[in-house]
Amino acid sequence: MLSFLQQPLALLASCLPFLPSMKFPSPSISTAALLASSHVNVTAAKVFDLSDAKWTLTSPGNDSVVGIKGQVPSQAHLDLFAAGVIPDPYFGLNDFDLRWVARSNWSYAAEVEGLDSSNGTSTWLLFQGLDTFTSISFCGQHVASTNNQFRQYYFDVSSIFSSCPSTPTLNINFGSAVNITEAIANQPGQETWPVGVEQIYEFPNRQFMRKEQSDFGWDWGPAFAPAGVWLPAFVIQLPPSGIYVRNTLLDIHREGQLNNLPPDQSAPWIVNASLDVLGTVPSTAALAIEIIDMSNNTVASGFLENITVSGSTITGSVAVDSEACQLWWPNGLGPQNLYYFNISVFDGDQTLASVTKRSGFRTIVLNMEPISQAQLDQGIAPGNNWHFEINGHEFYAKGSNFIPPDAFWPRVNETKITQLFQSVVDGHQNMLRVWASGVYSPDFIYDIADEMGILLWSEFEFGDALYPVDAEFLANVKEEANYQVRRVNHHPSLALWAGGNELENLELELAAGLDPGNDRWRQEYEQLFLDILLPAVYGNTKSISYIPSSTTNGYLTLNFSLPIPMIERYNNETPGSIYGDTDHYNYDSSIAFNLSSYPVGRFANEFGFHSMPSLQTWQQALDPSDLYFNSSTIVLRNHHYPPGGLNTSNFAAGSAGMAEMTLAAERYYPVPHHSDPVANFSAWCWITQIFQADFYRSQIEYYRRGSGFRERQLGSLYWQLEDIWQAPTWAGIEYDGRWKVLHYVAKDIYQPLIIASYLNDTTGGLSAYVTSDLWSEAKGTATLAWYDYNGTLLSPPTNVPFTVGALNTTKVWQSTITTLPYSLKTSFMHLSLTATGSLPNSPNTSTFTHTSILATPHLNTVTLSDPGLLLSYNNNTGNFTVQATKAVAAWVWLDLPAGVLGNFDSNAFWLLPSDGVREVGFSLKSDGGNGGWAEGVTMRSLWDNTQP
Repeated sequence: MLSFLQQPLALLASCLPFLPSMKFPSPSISTAALLASSHVNVTAAKVFDLSDAKWTLTSPGNDSVVGIKGQVPSQAHLDLFAAGVIPDPYFGLNDFDLRWVARSNWSYAAEVEGLDSSNGTSTWLLFQGLDTFTSISFCGQHVASTNNQFRQYYFDVSSIFSSCPSTPTLNINFGSAVNITEAIANQPGQETWPVGVEQIYEFPNRQFMRKEQSDFGWDWGPAFAPAGVWLPAFVIQLPPSGIYVRNTLLDIHREGQLNNLPPDQSAPWIVNASLDVLGTVPSTAALAIEIIDMSNNTVASGFLENITVSGSTITGSVAVDSEACQLWWPNGLGPQNLYYFNISVFDGDQTLASVTKRSGFRTIVLNMEPISQAQLDQGIAPGNNWHFEINGHEFYAKGSNFIPPDAFWPRVNETKITQLFQSVVDGHQNMLRVWASGVYSPDFIYDIADEMGILLWSEFEFGDALYPVDAEFLANVKEEANYQVRRVNHHPSLALWAGGNELENLELELAAGLDPGNDRWRQEYEQLFLDILLPAVYGNTKSISYIPSSTTNGYLTLNFSLPIPMIERYNNETPGSIYGDTDHYNYDSSIAFNLSSYPVGRFANEFGFHSMPSLQTWQQALDPSDLYFNSSTIVLRNHHYPPGGLNTSNFAAGSAGMAEMTLAAERYYPVPHHSDPVANFSAWCWITQIFQADFYRSQIEYYRRGSGFRERQLGSLYWQLEDIWQAPTWAGIEYDGRWKVLHYVAKDIYQPLIIASYLNDTTGGLSAYVTSDLWSEAKGTATLAWYDYNGTLLSPPTNVPFTVGALNTTKVWQSTITTLPYSLKTSFMHLSLTATGSLPNSPNTSTFTHTSILATPHLNTVTLSDPGLLLSYNNNTGNFTVQATKAVAAWVWLDLPAGVLGNFDSNAFWLLPSDGVREVGFSLKSDGGNGGWAEGVTMRSLWDNTQP
C-alpha cells in the first residue's frame, strides 16, 4: 500500500487561494499551475520523529533493569524481551510468570537532539498514544501527567526548552496500571457496582482506567497490562505564527442527512473539513480543497464556505455535485472508488498548513426505523428495522468480530493486517465488528479496509462492565471520544459507532436483577453512553449512525429537537414485534443444532463456540512435553473458566471450556484414539474445530434464511475472526494467520447463493432452501441426490427449478424425518445448485454454484469406510488435486506443515468417489523458508479418526 507521504508532490499542493469561488465539480486551475505560483509561502513546521531518538528503559527501584535499549513506539515487555531480560511473553505460562512486569513502574528516557533554539520558535511535544498512566518531564522539568491510552496529548514546552542548559532529555515515566487501578478502586467512597455486573478476569478494576480493557485479560486472551509509548510521538517546532495540523475531521454526507436516518440519495454531497492544529489559527484564515482521483486527475477544487475559527480549530464546508465522483462500495457490492482530499489553511497570500486525506463518497446507515406499512404488506413482522444500508441499498452484512490481533500493538504491522483482511475478503465477508475493549484501530487498519471494501462497525472502548460517571472521568472520555471520532471519520470503511459491548443486554440486565427497582445503574449508563458519547458522534459528523450498546433493541424515539435526540427502547417491546440485534452463546452442545434454540432477530452480531488451535500453532508456544489435550499449560491457557474462576477443586477435571469441547466432539463425531500421542493430540484439536465450524454453519444458514422470513434478518457477524495468541478460543483464524476449519466453512456458507437443509426438532419437518444476497432475481436448478456412505447413488437425482428474489430465500424441498426414503443412519442427501444472476453493481450475468450435505449430525453413529484418499501437487499450476477412490470422505481436511502460511480455495468438504479428481487451488503467503513445503501437506477425513 502506497503511503500518502509517497504520493507525488502535486497531491500535496496548497496554493488554492488563487482559485475562484467554488463551483463544483469543474476544477478551475490545475495542480501544476498552482505549484508554479510565486505568491505562495508555506510556513512549514519542523517535525522530529521520536522513534529516531536513542531510548533507554529503566524500572525505578529494580536494579536488574537499568538503562536497557528501548524503542518508540514500543512497550516494556517488548523491549525487555528484545534485550533478553525476559523470555517470550507468549510462551508457556508466561502470562502468569511475568506478572512482575505489569506490577512494575517503567521509565523511558532519551535526549532530543537538533532542536531549533531561534527566538520566536515554539516547541511542542505531540504523543499519538501513551499507555497509560504517565508523568512526563522535559529538560528536567515536569510537563504533565496523562491517564488515557486513547487520547492524543500535546504540550507546549517552549518556555522549558528556552531555559534548558543543554541538550534536552525527555523522560516518560509509566506507572503500573494494575497498581494504580487498585488504588483508585480502594479510595474512600469510591463507586462500586453489584457483584457480578462487570466481568473481572485476571487483573481487576479495569473499568477505572481508560486503557485497553482486554489488557487485564479476557476469556480468549492473556493479561499482560503493558506500558509504553505505543503509537508514534514527535517534537514539533513552529515558526512565529505557524501552525501544525494534529488532527483532521473530514465528513462527507448528503445534504440534509441526519445521523441514523436514511438520506436522500439524489441530494448533493456536503464535504465538511475541520482541522485541529498546534498554534493559533488567525481569525482571518480560510480553507480551500482539491479532490483528486486515484489516477491523479483533479475532479473538483476551490474554496470552502461557512468558515469558522475557534481557537486551534478551523472548519468549513462545501456542496459537491452528486455526479462529480464515483461511489465507494463494500466487498462484493461494487468497486472501492477512493479520492485524495487536499485541504489547505491560508491567511491572505500565505499558506499556513496543508493536509491530505484519502476518502470516498458513500452513505452508510444503520436503519432502526419502525417497520413501515409497505413492509408489513410484504409479510415482515412488526417492530423496528435493524439493518445497514449502503448508498441507499439494503444488503446482507456477512462477517465476523475483530479483536486485538496481538496483546502488544506496536508489533501489529501492515503486513499482518493486509494478510488478515485478505482472508476476510477471500471469505466473502463485507463487515467486521471491531469489538469494544480493545483499542481504537490505527489509521492504517482503516486504510486497508478502505482499499479492500471491508466495513468496520467500530466501538468505543467500553465493554462488559459499568463505568464511573464522576466529572473527571466523563471529561476524560469526552476528550477521547471527540478525538477518535474526528480522526477516523474520513474512512469510507467506517460503518457505525457503538458505545460499547454487551452493555444493555448483559450489564444493565444483571444490575437490574441484582438490585431490583434501583434505576441508578441505567441513569449512570445514560450519562456516559447518551450524554457524552452520542454528542461526540452527532456533534462531529452527519454521516455515521450511533448506538449506545452493541446488542440493543434500538431507540424508542429519535427526535433531533431534543437535547439528546435518542431515547432508548430497552425492554419496551410490543408482543409479537421484533426489535434489534442478537447475540447467542449456548455451551450445551446437545442442542447445538436445534434451530429453535437460536434467537430470532433482525441481525446477529455475535455468536459462537470455542475450539483448539492446530498442533502447528500449539508448537509455537508450548514445550513438546505439554502437547496433550489436558496438559496443565493448555488448561491454564484456556481462559473460558467455570463460574468463580479456576481453583484446585475443579482443576483436576480441566476447565469448563476443555470439558465443553470434549463433550461436543464425543457427542457428534468419531473421536481419535491414535497410538501416537502427538498425532492423537493433533486429531483432537481438529475435531474440536469441526464441531465449532458445524455449529457456526448451522447458525449462519439459519440467520441468512431469515432474510426471507418474517424477521427480515439482514446480518450475521460471528465471534470471532482471529486470535490474539495461541490458545483455545472462538477464532476462525489462528494467531499466525492459519485458517481453522471455521474460516473455510464460513467462506463456503457466505457465498452469494447457497443451498441448505433445515430440521425442525419440534415437528420433525425437513426442508431445503436456496438463499440469495444478490440485489436482483436469480434463477437456477437445485439438484437433490441420495447416497450411501460407500458412495452409491441410491436413486436418480431430483432436479428442482427455482427463482429466488433479491435478498430473499425460497424453499426447494420439503419432507419429514419419518417419511424420508432412506435412513440418515446409513445415507445422506447431497444438495447442489446452479444458478445465474448478477452481482450488485455489475452489468454482467454470473453463474453461481453451491453444494451442501444433509446428514445426521451424529456422525459417530455412522459406519465410515476407508475413502482411499489420494493427494497430489502440480508444480506448474500451484494447485493440489484430491480424490476419494473407495468411499465417501466426510470433512476432508488439507493440512499445511508448520511454518507455512497460505490458504486453499476450499477445504473441510465432503468428497464422493463420483466427484472424480478435484482440483483445489492454493494461495501461498509464506513458505517459512522451506522450498519443499508442498511435500509436507497432508490430507485426512473423519474416517482417519477411527484408526489406531
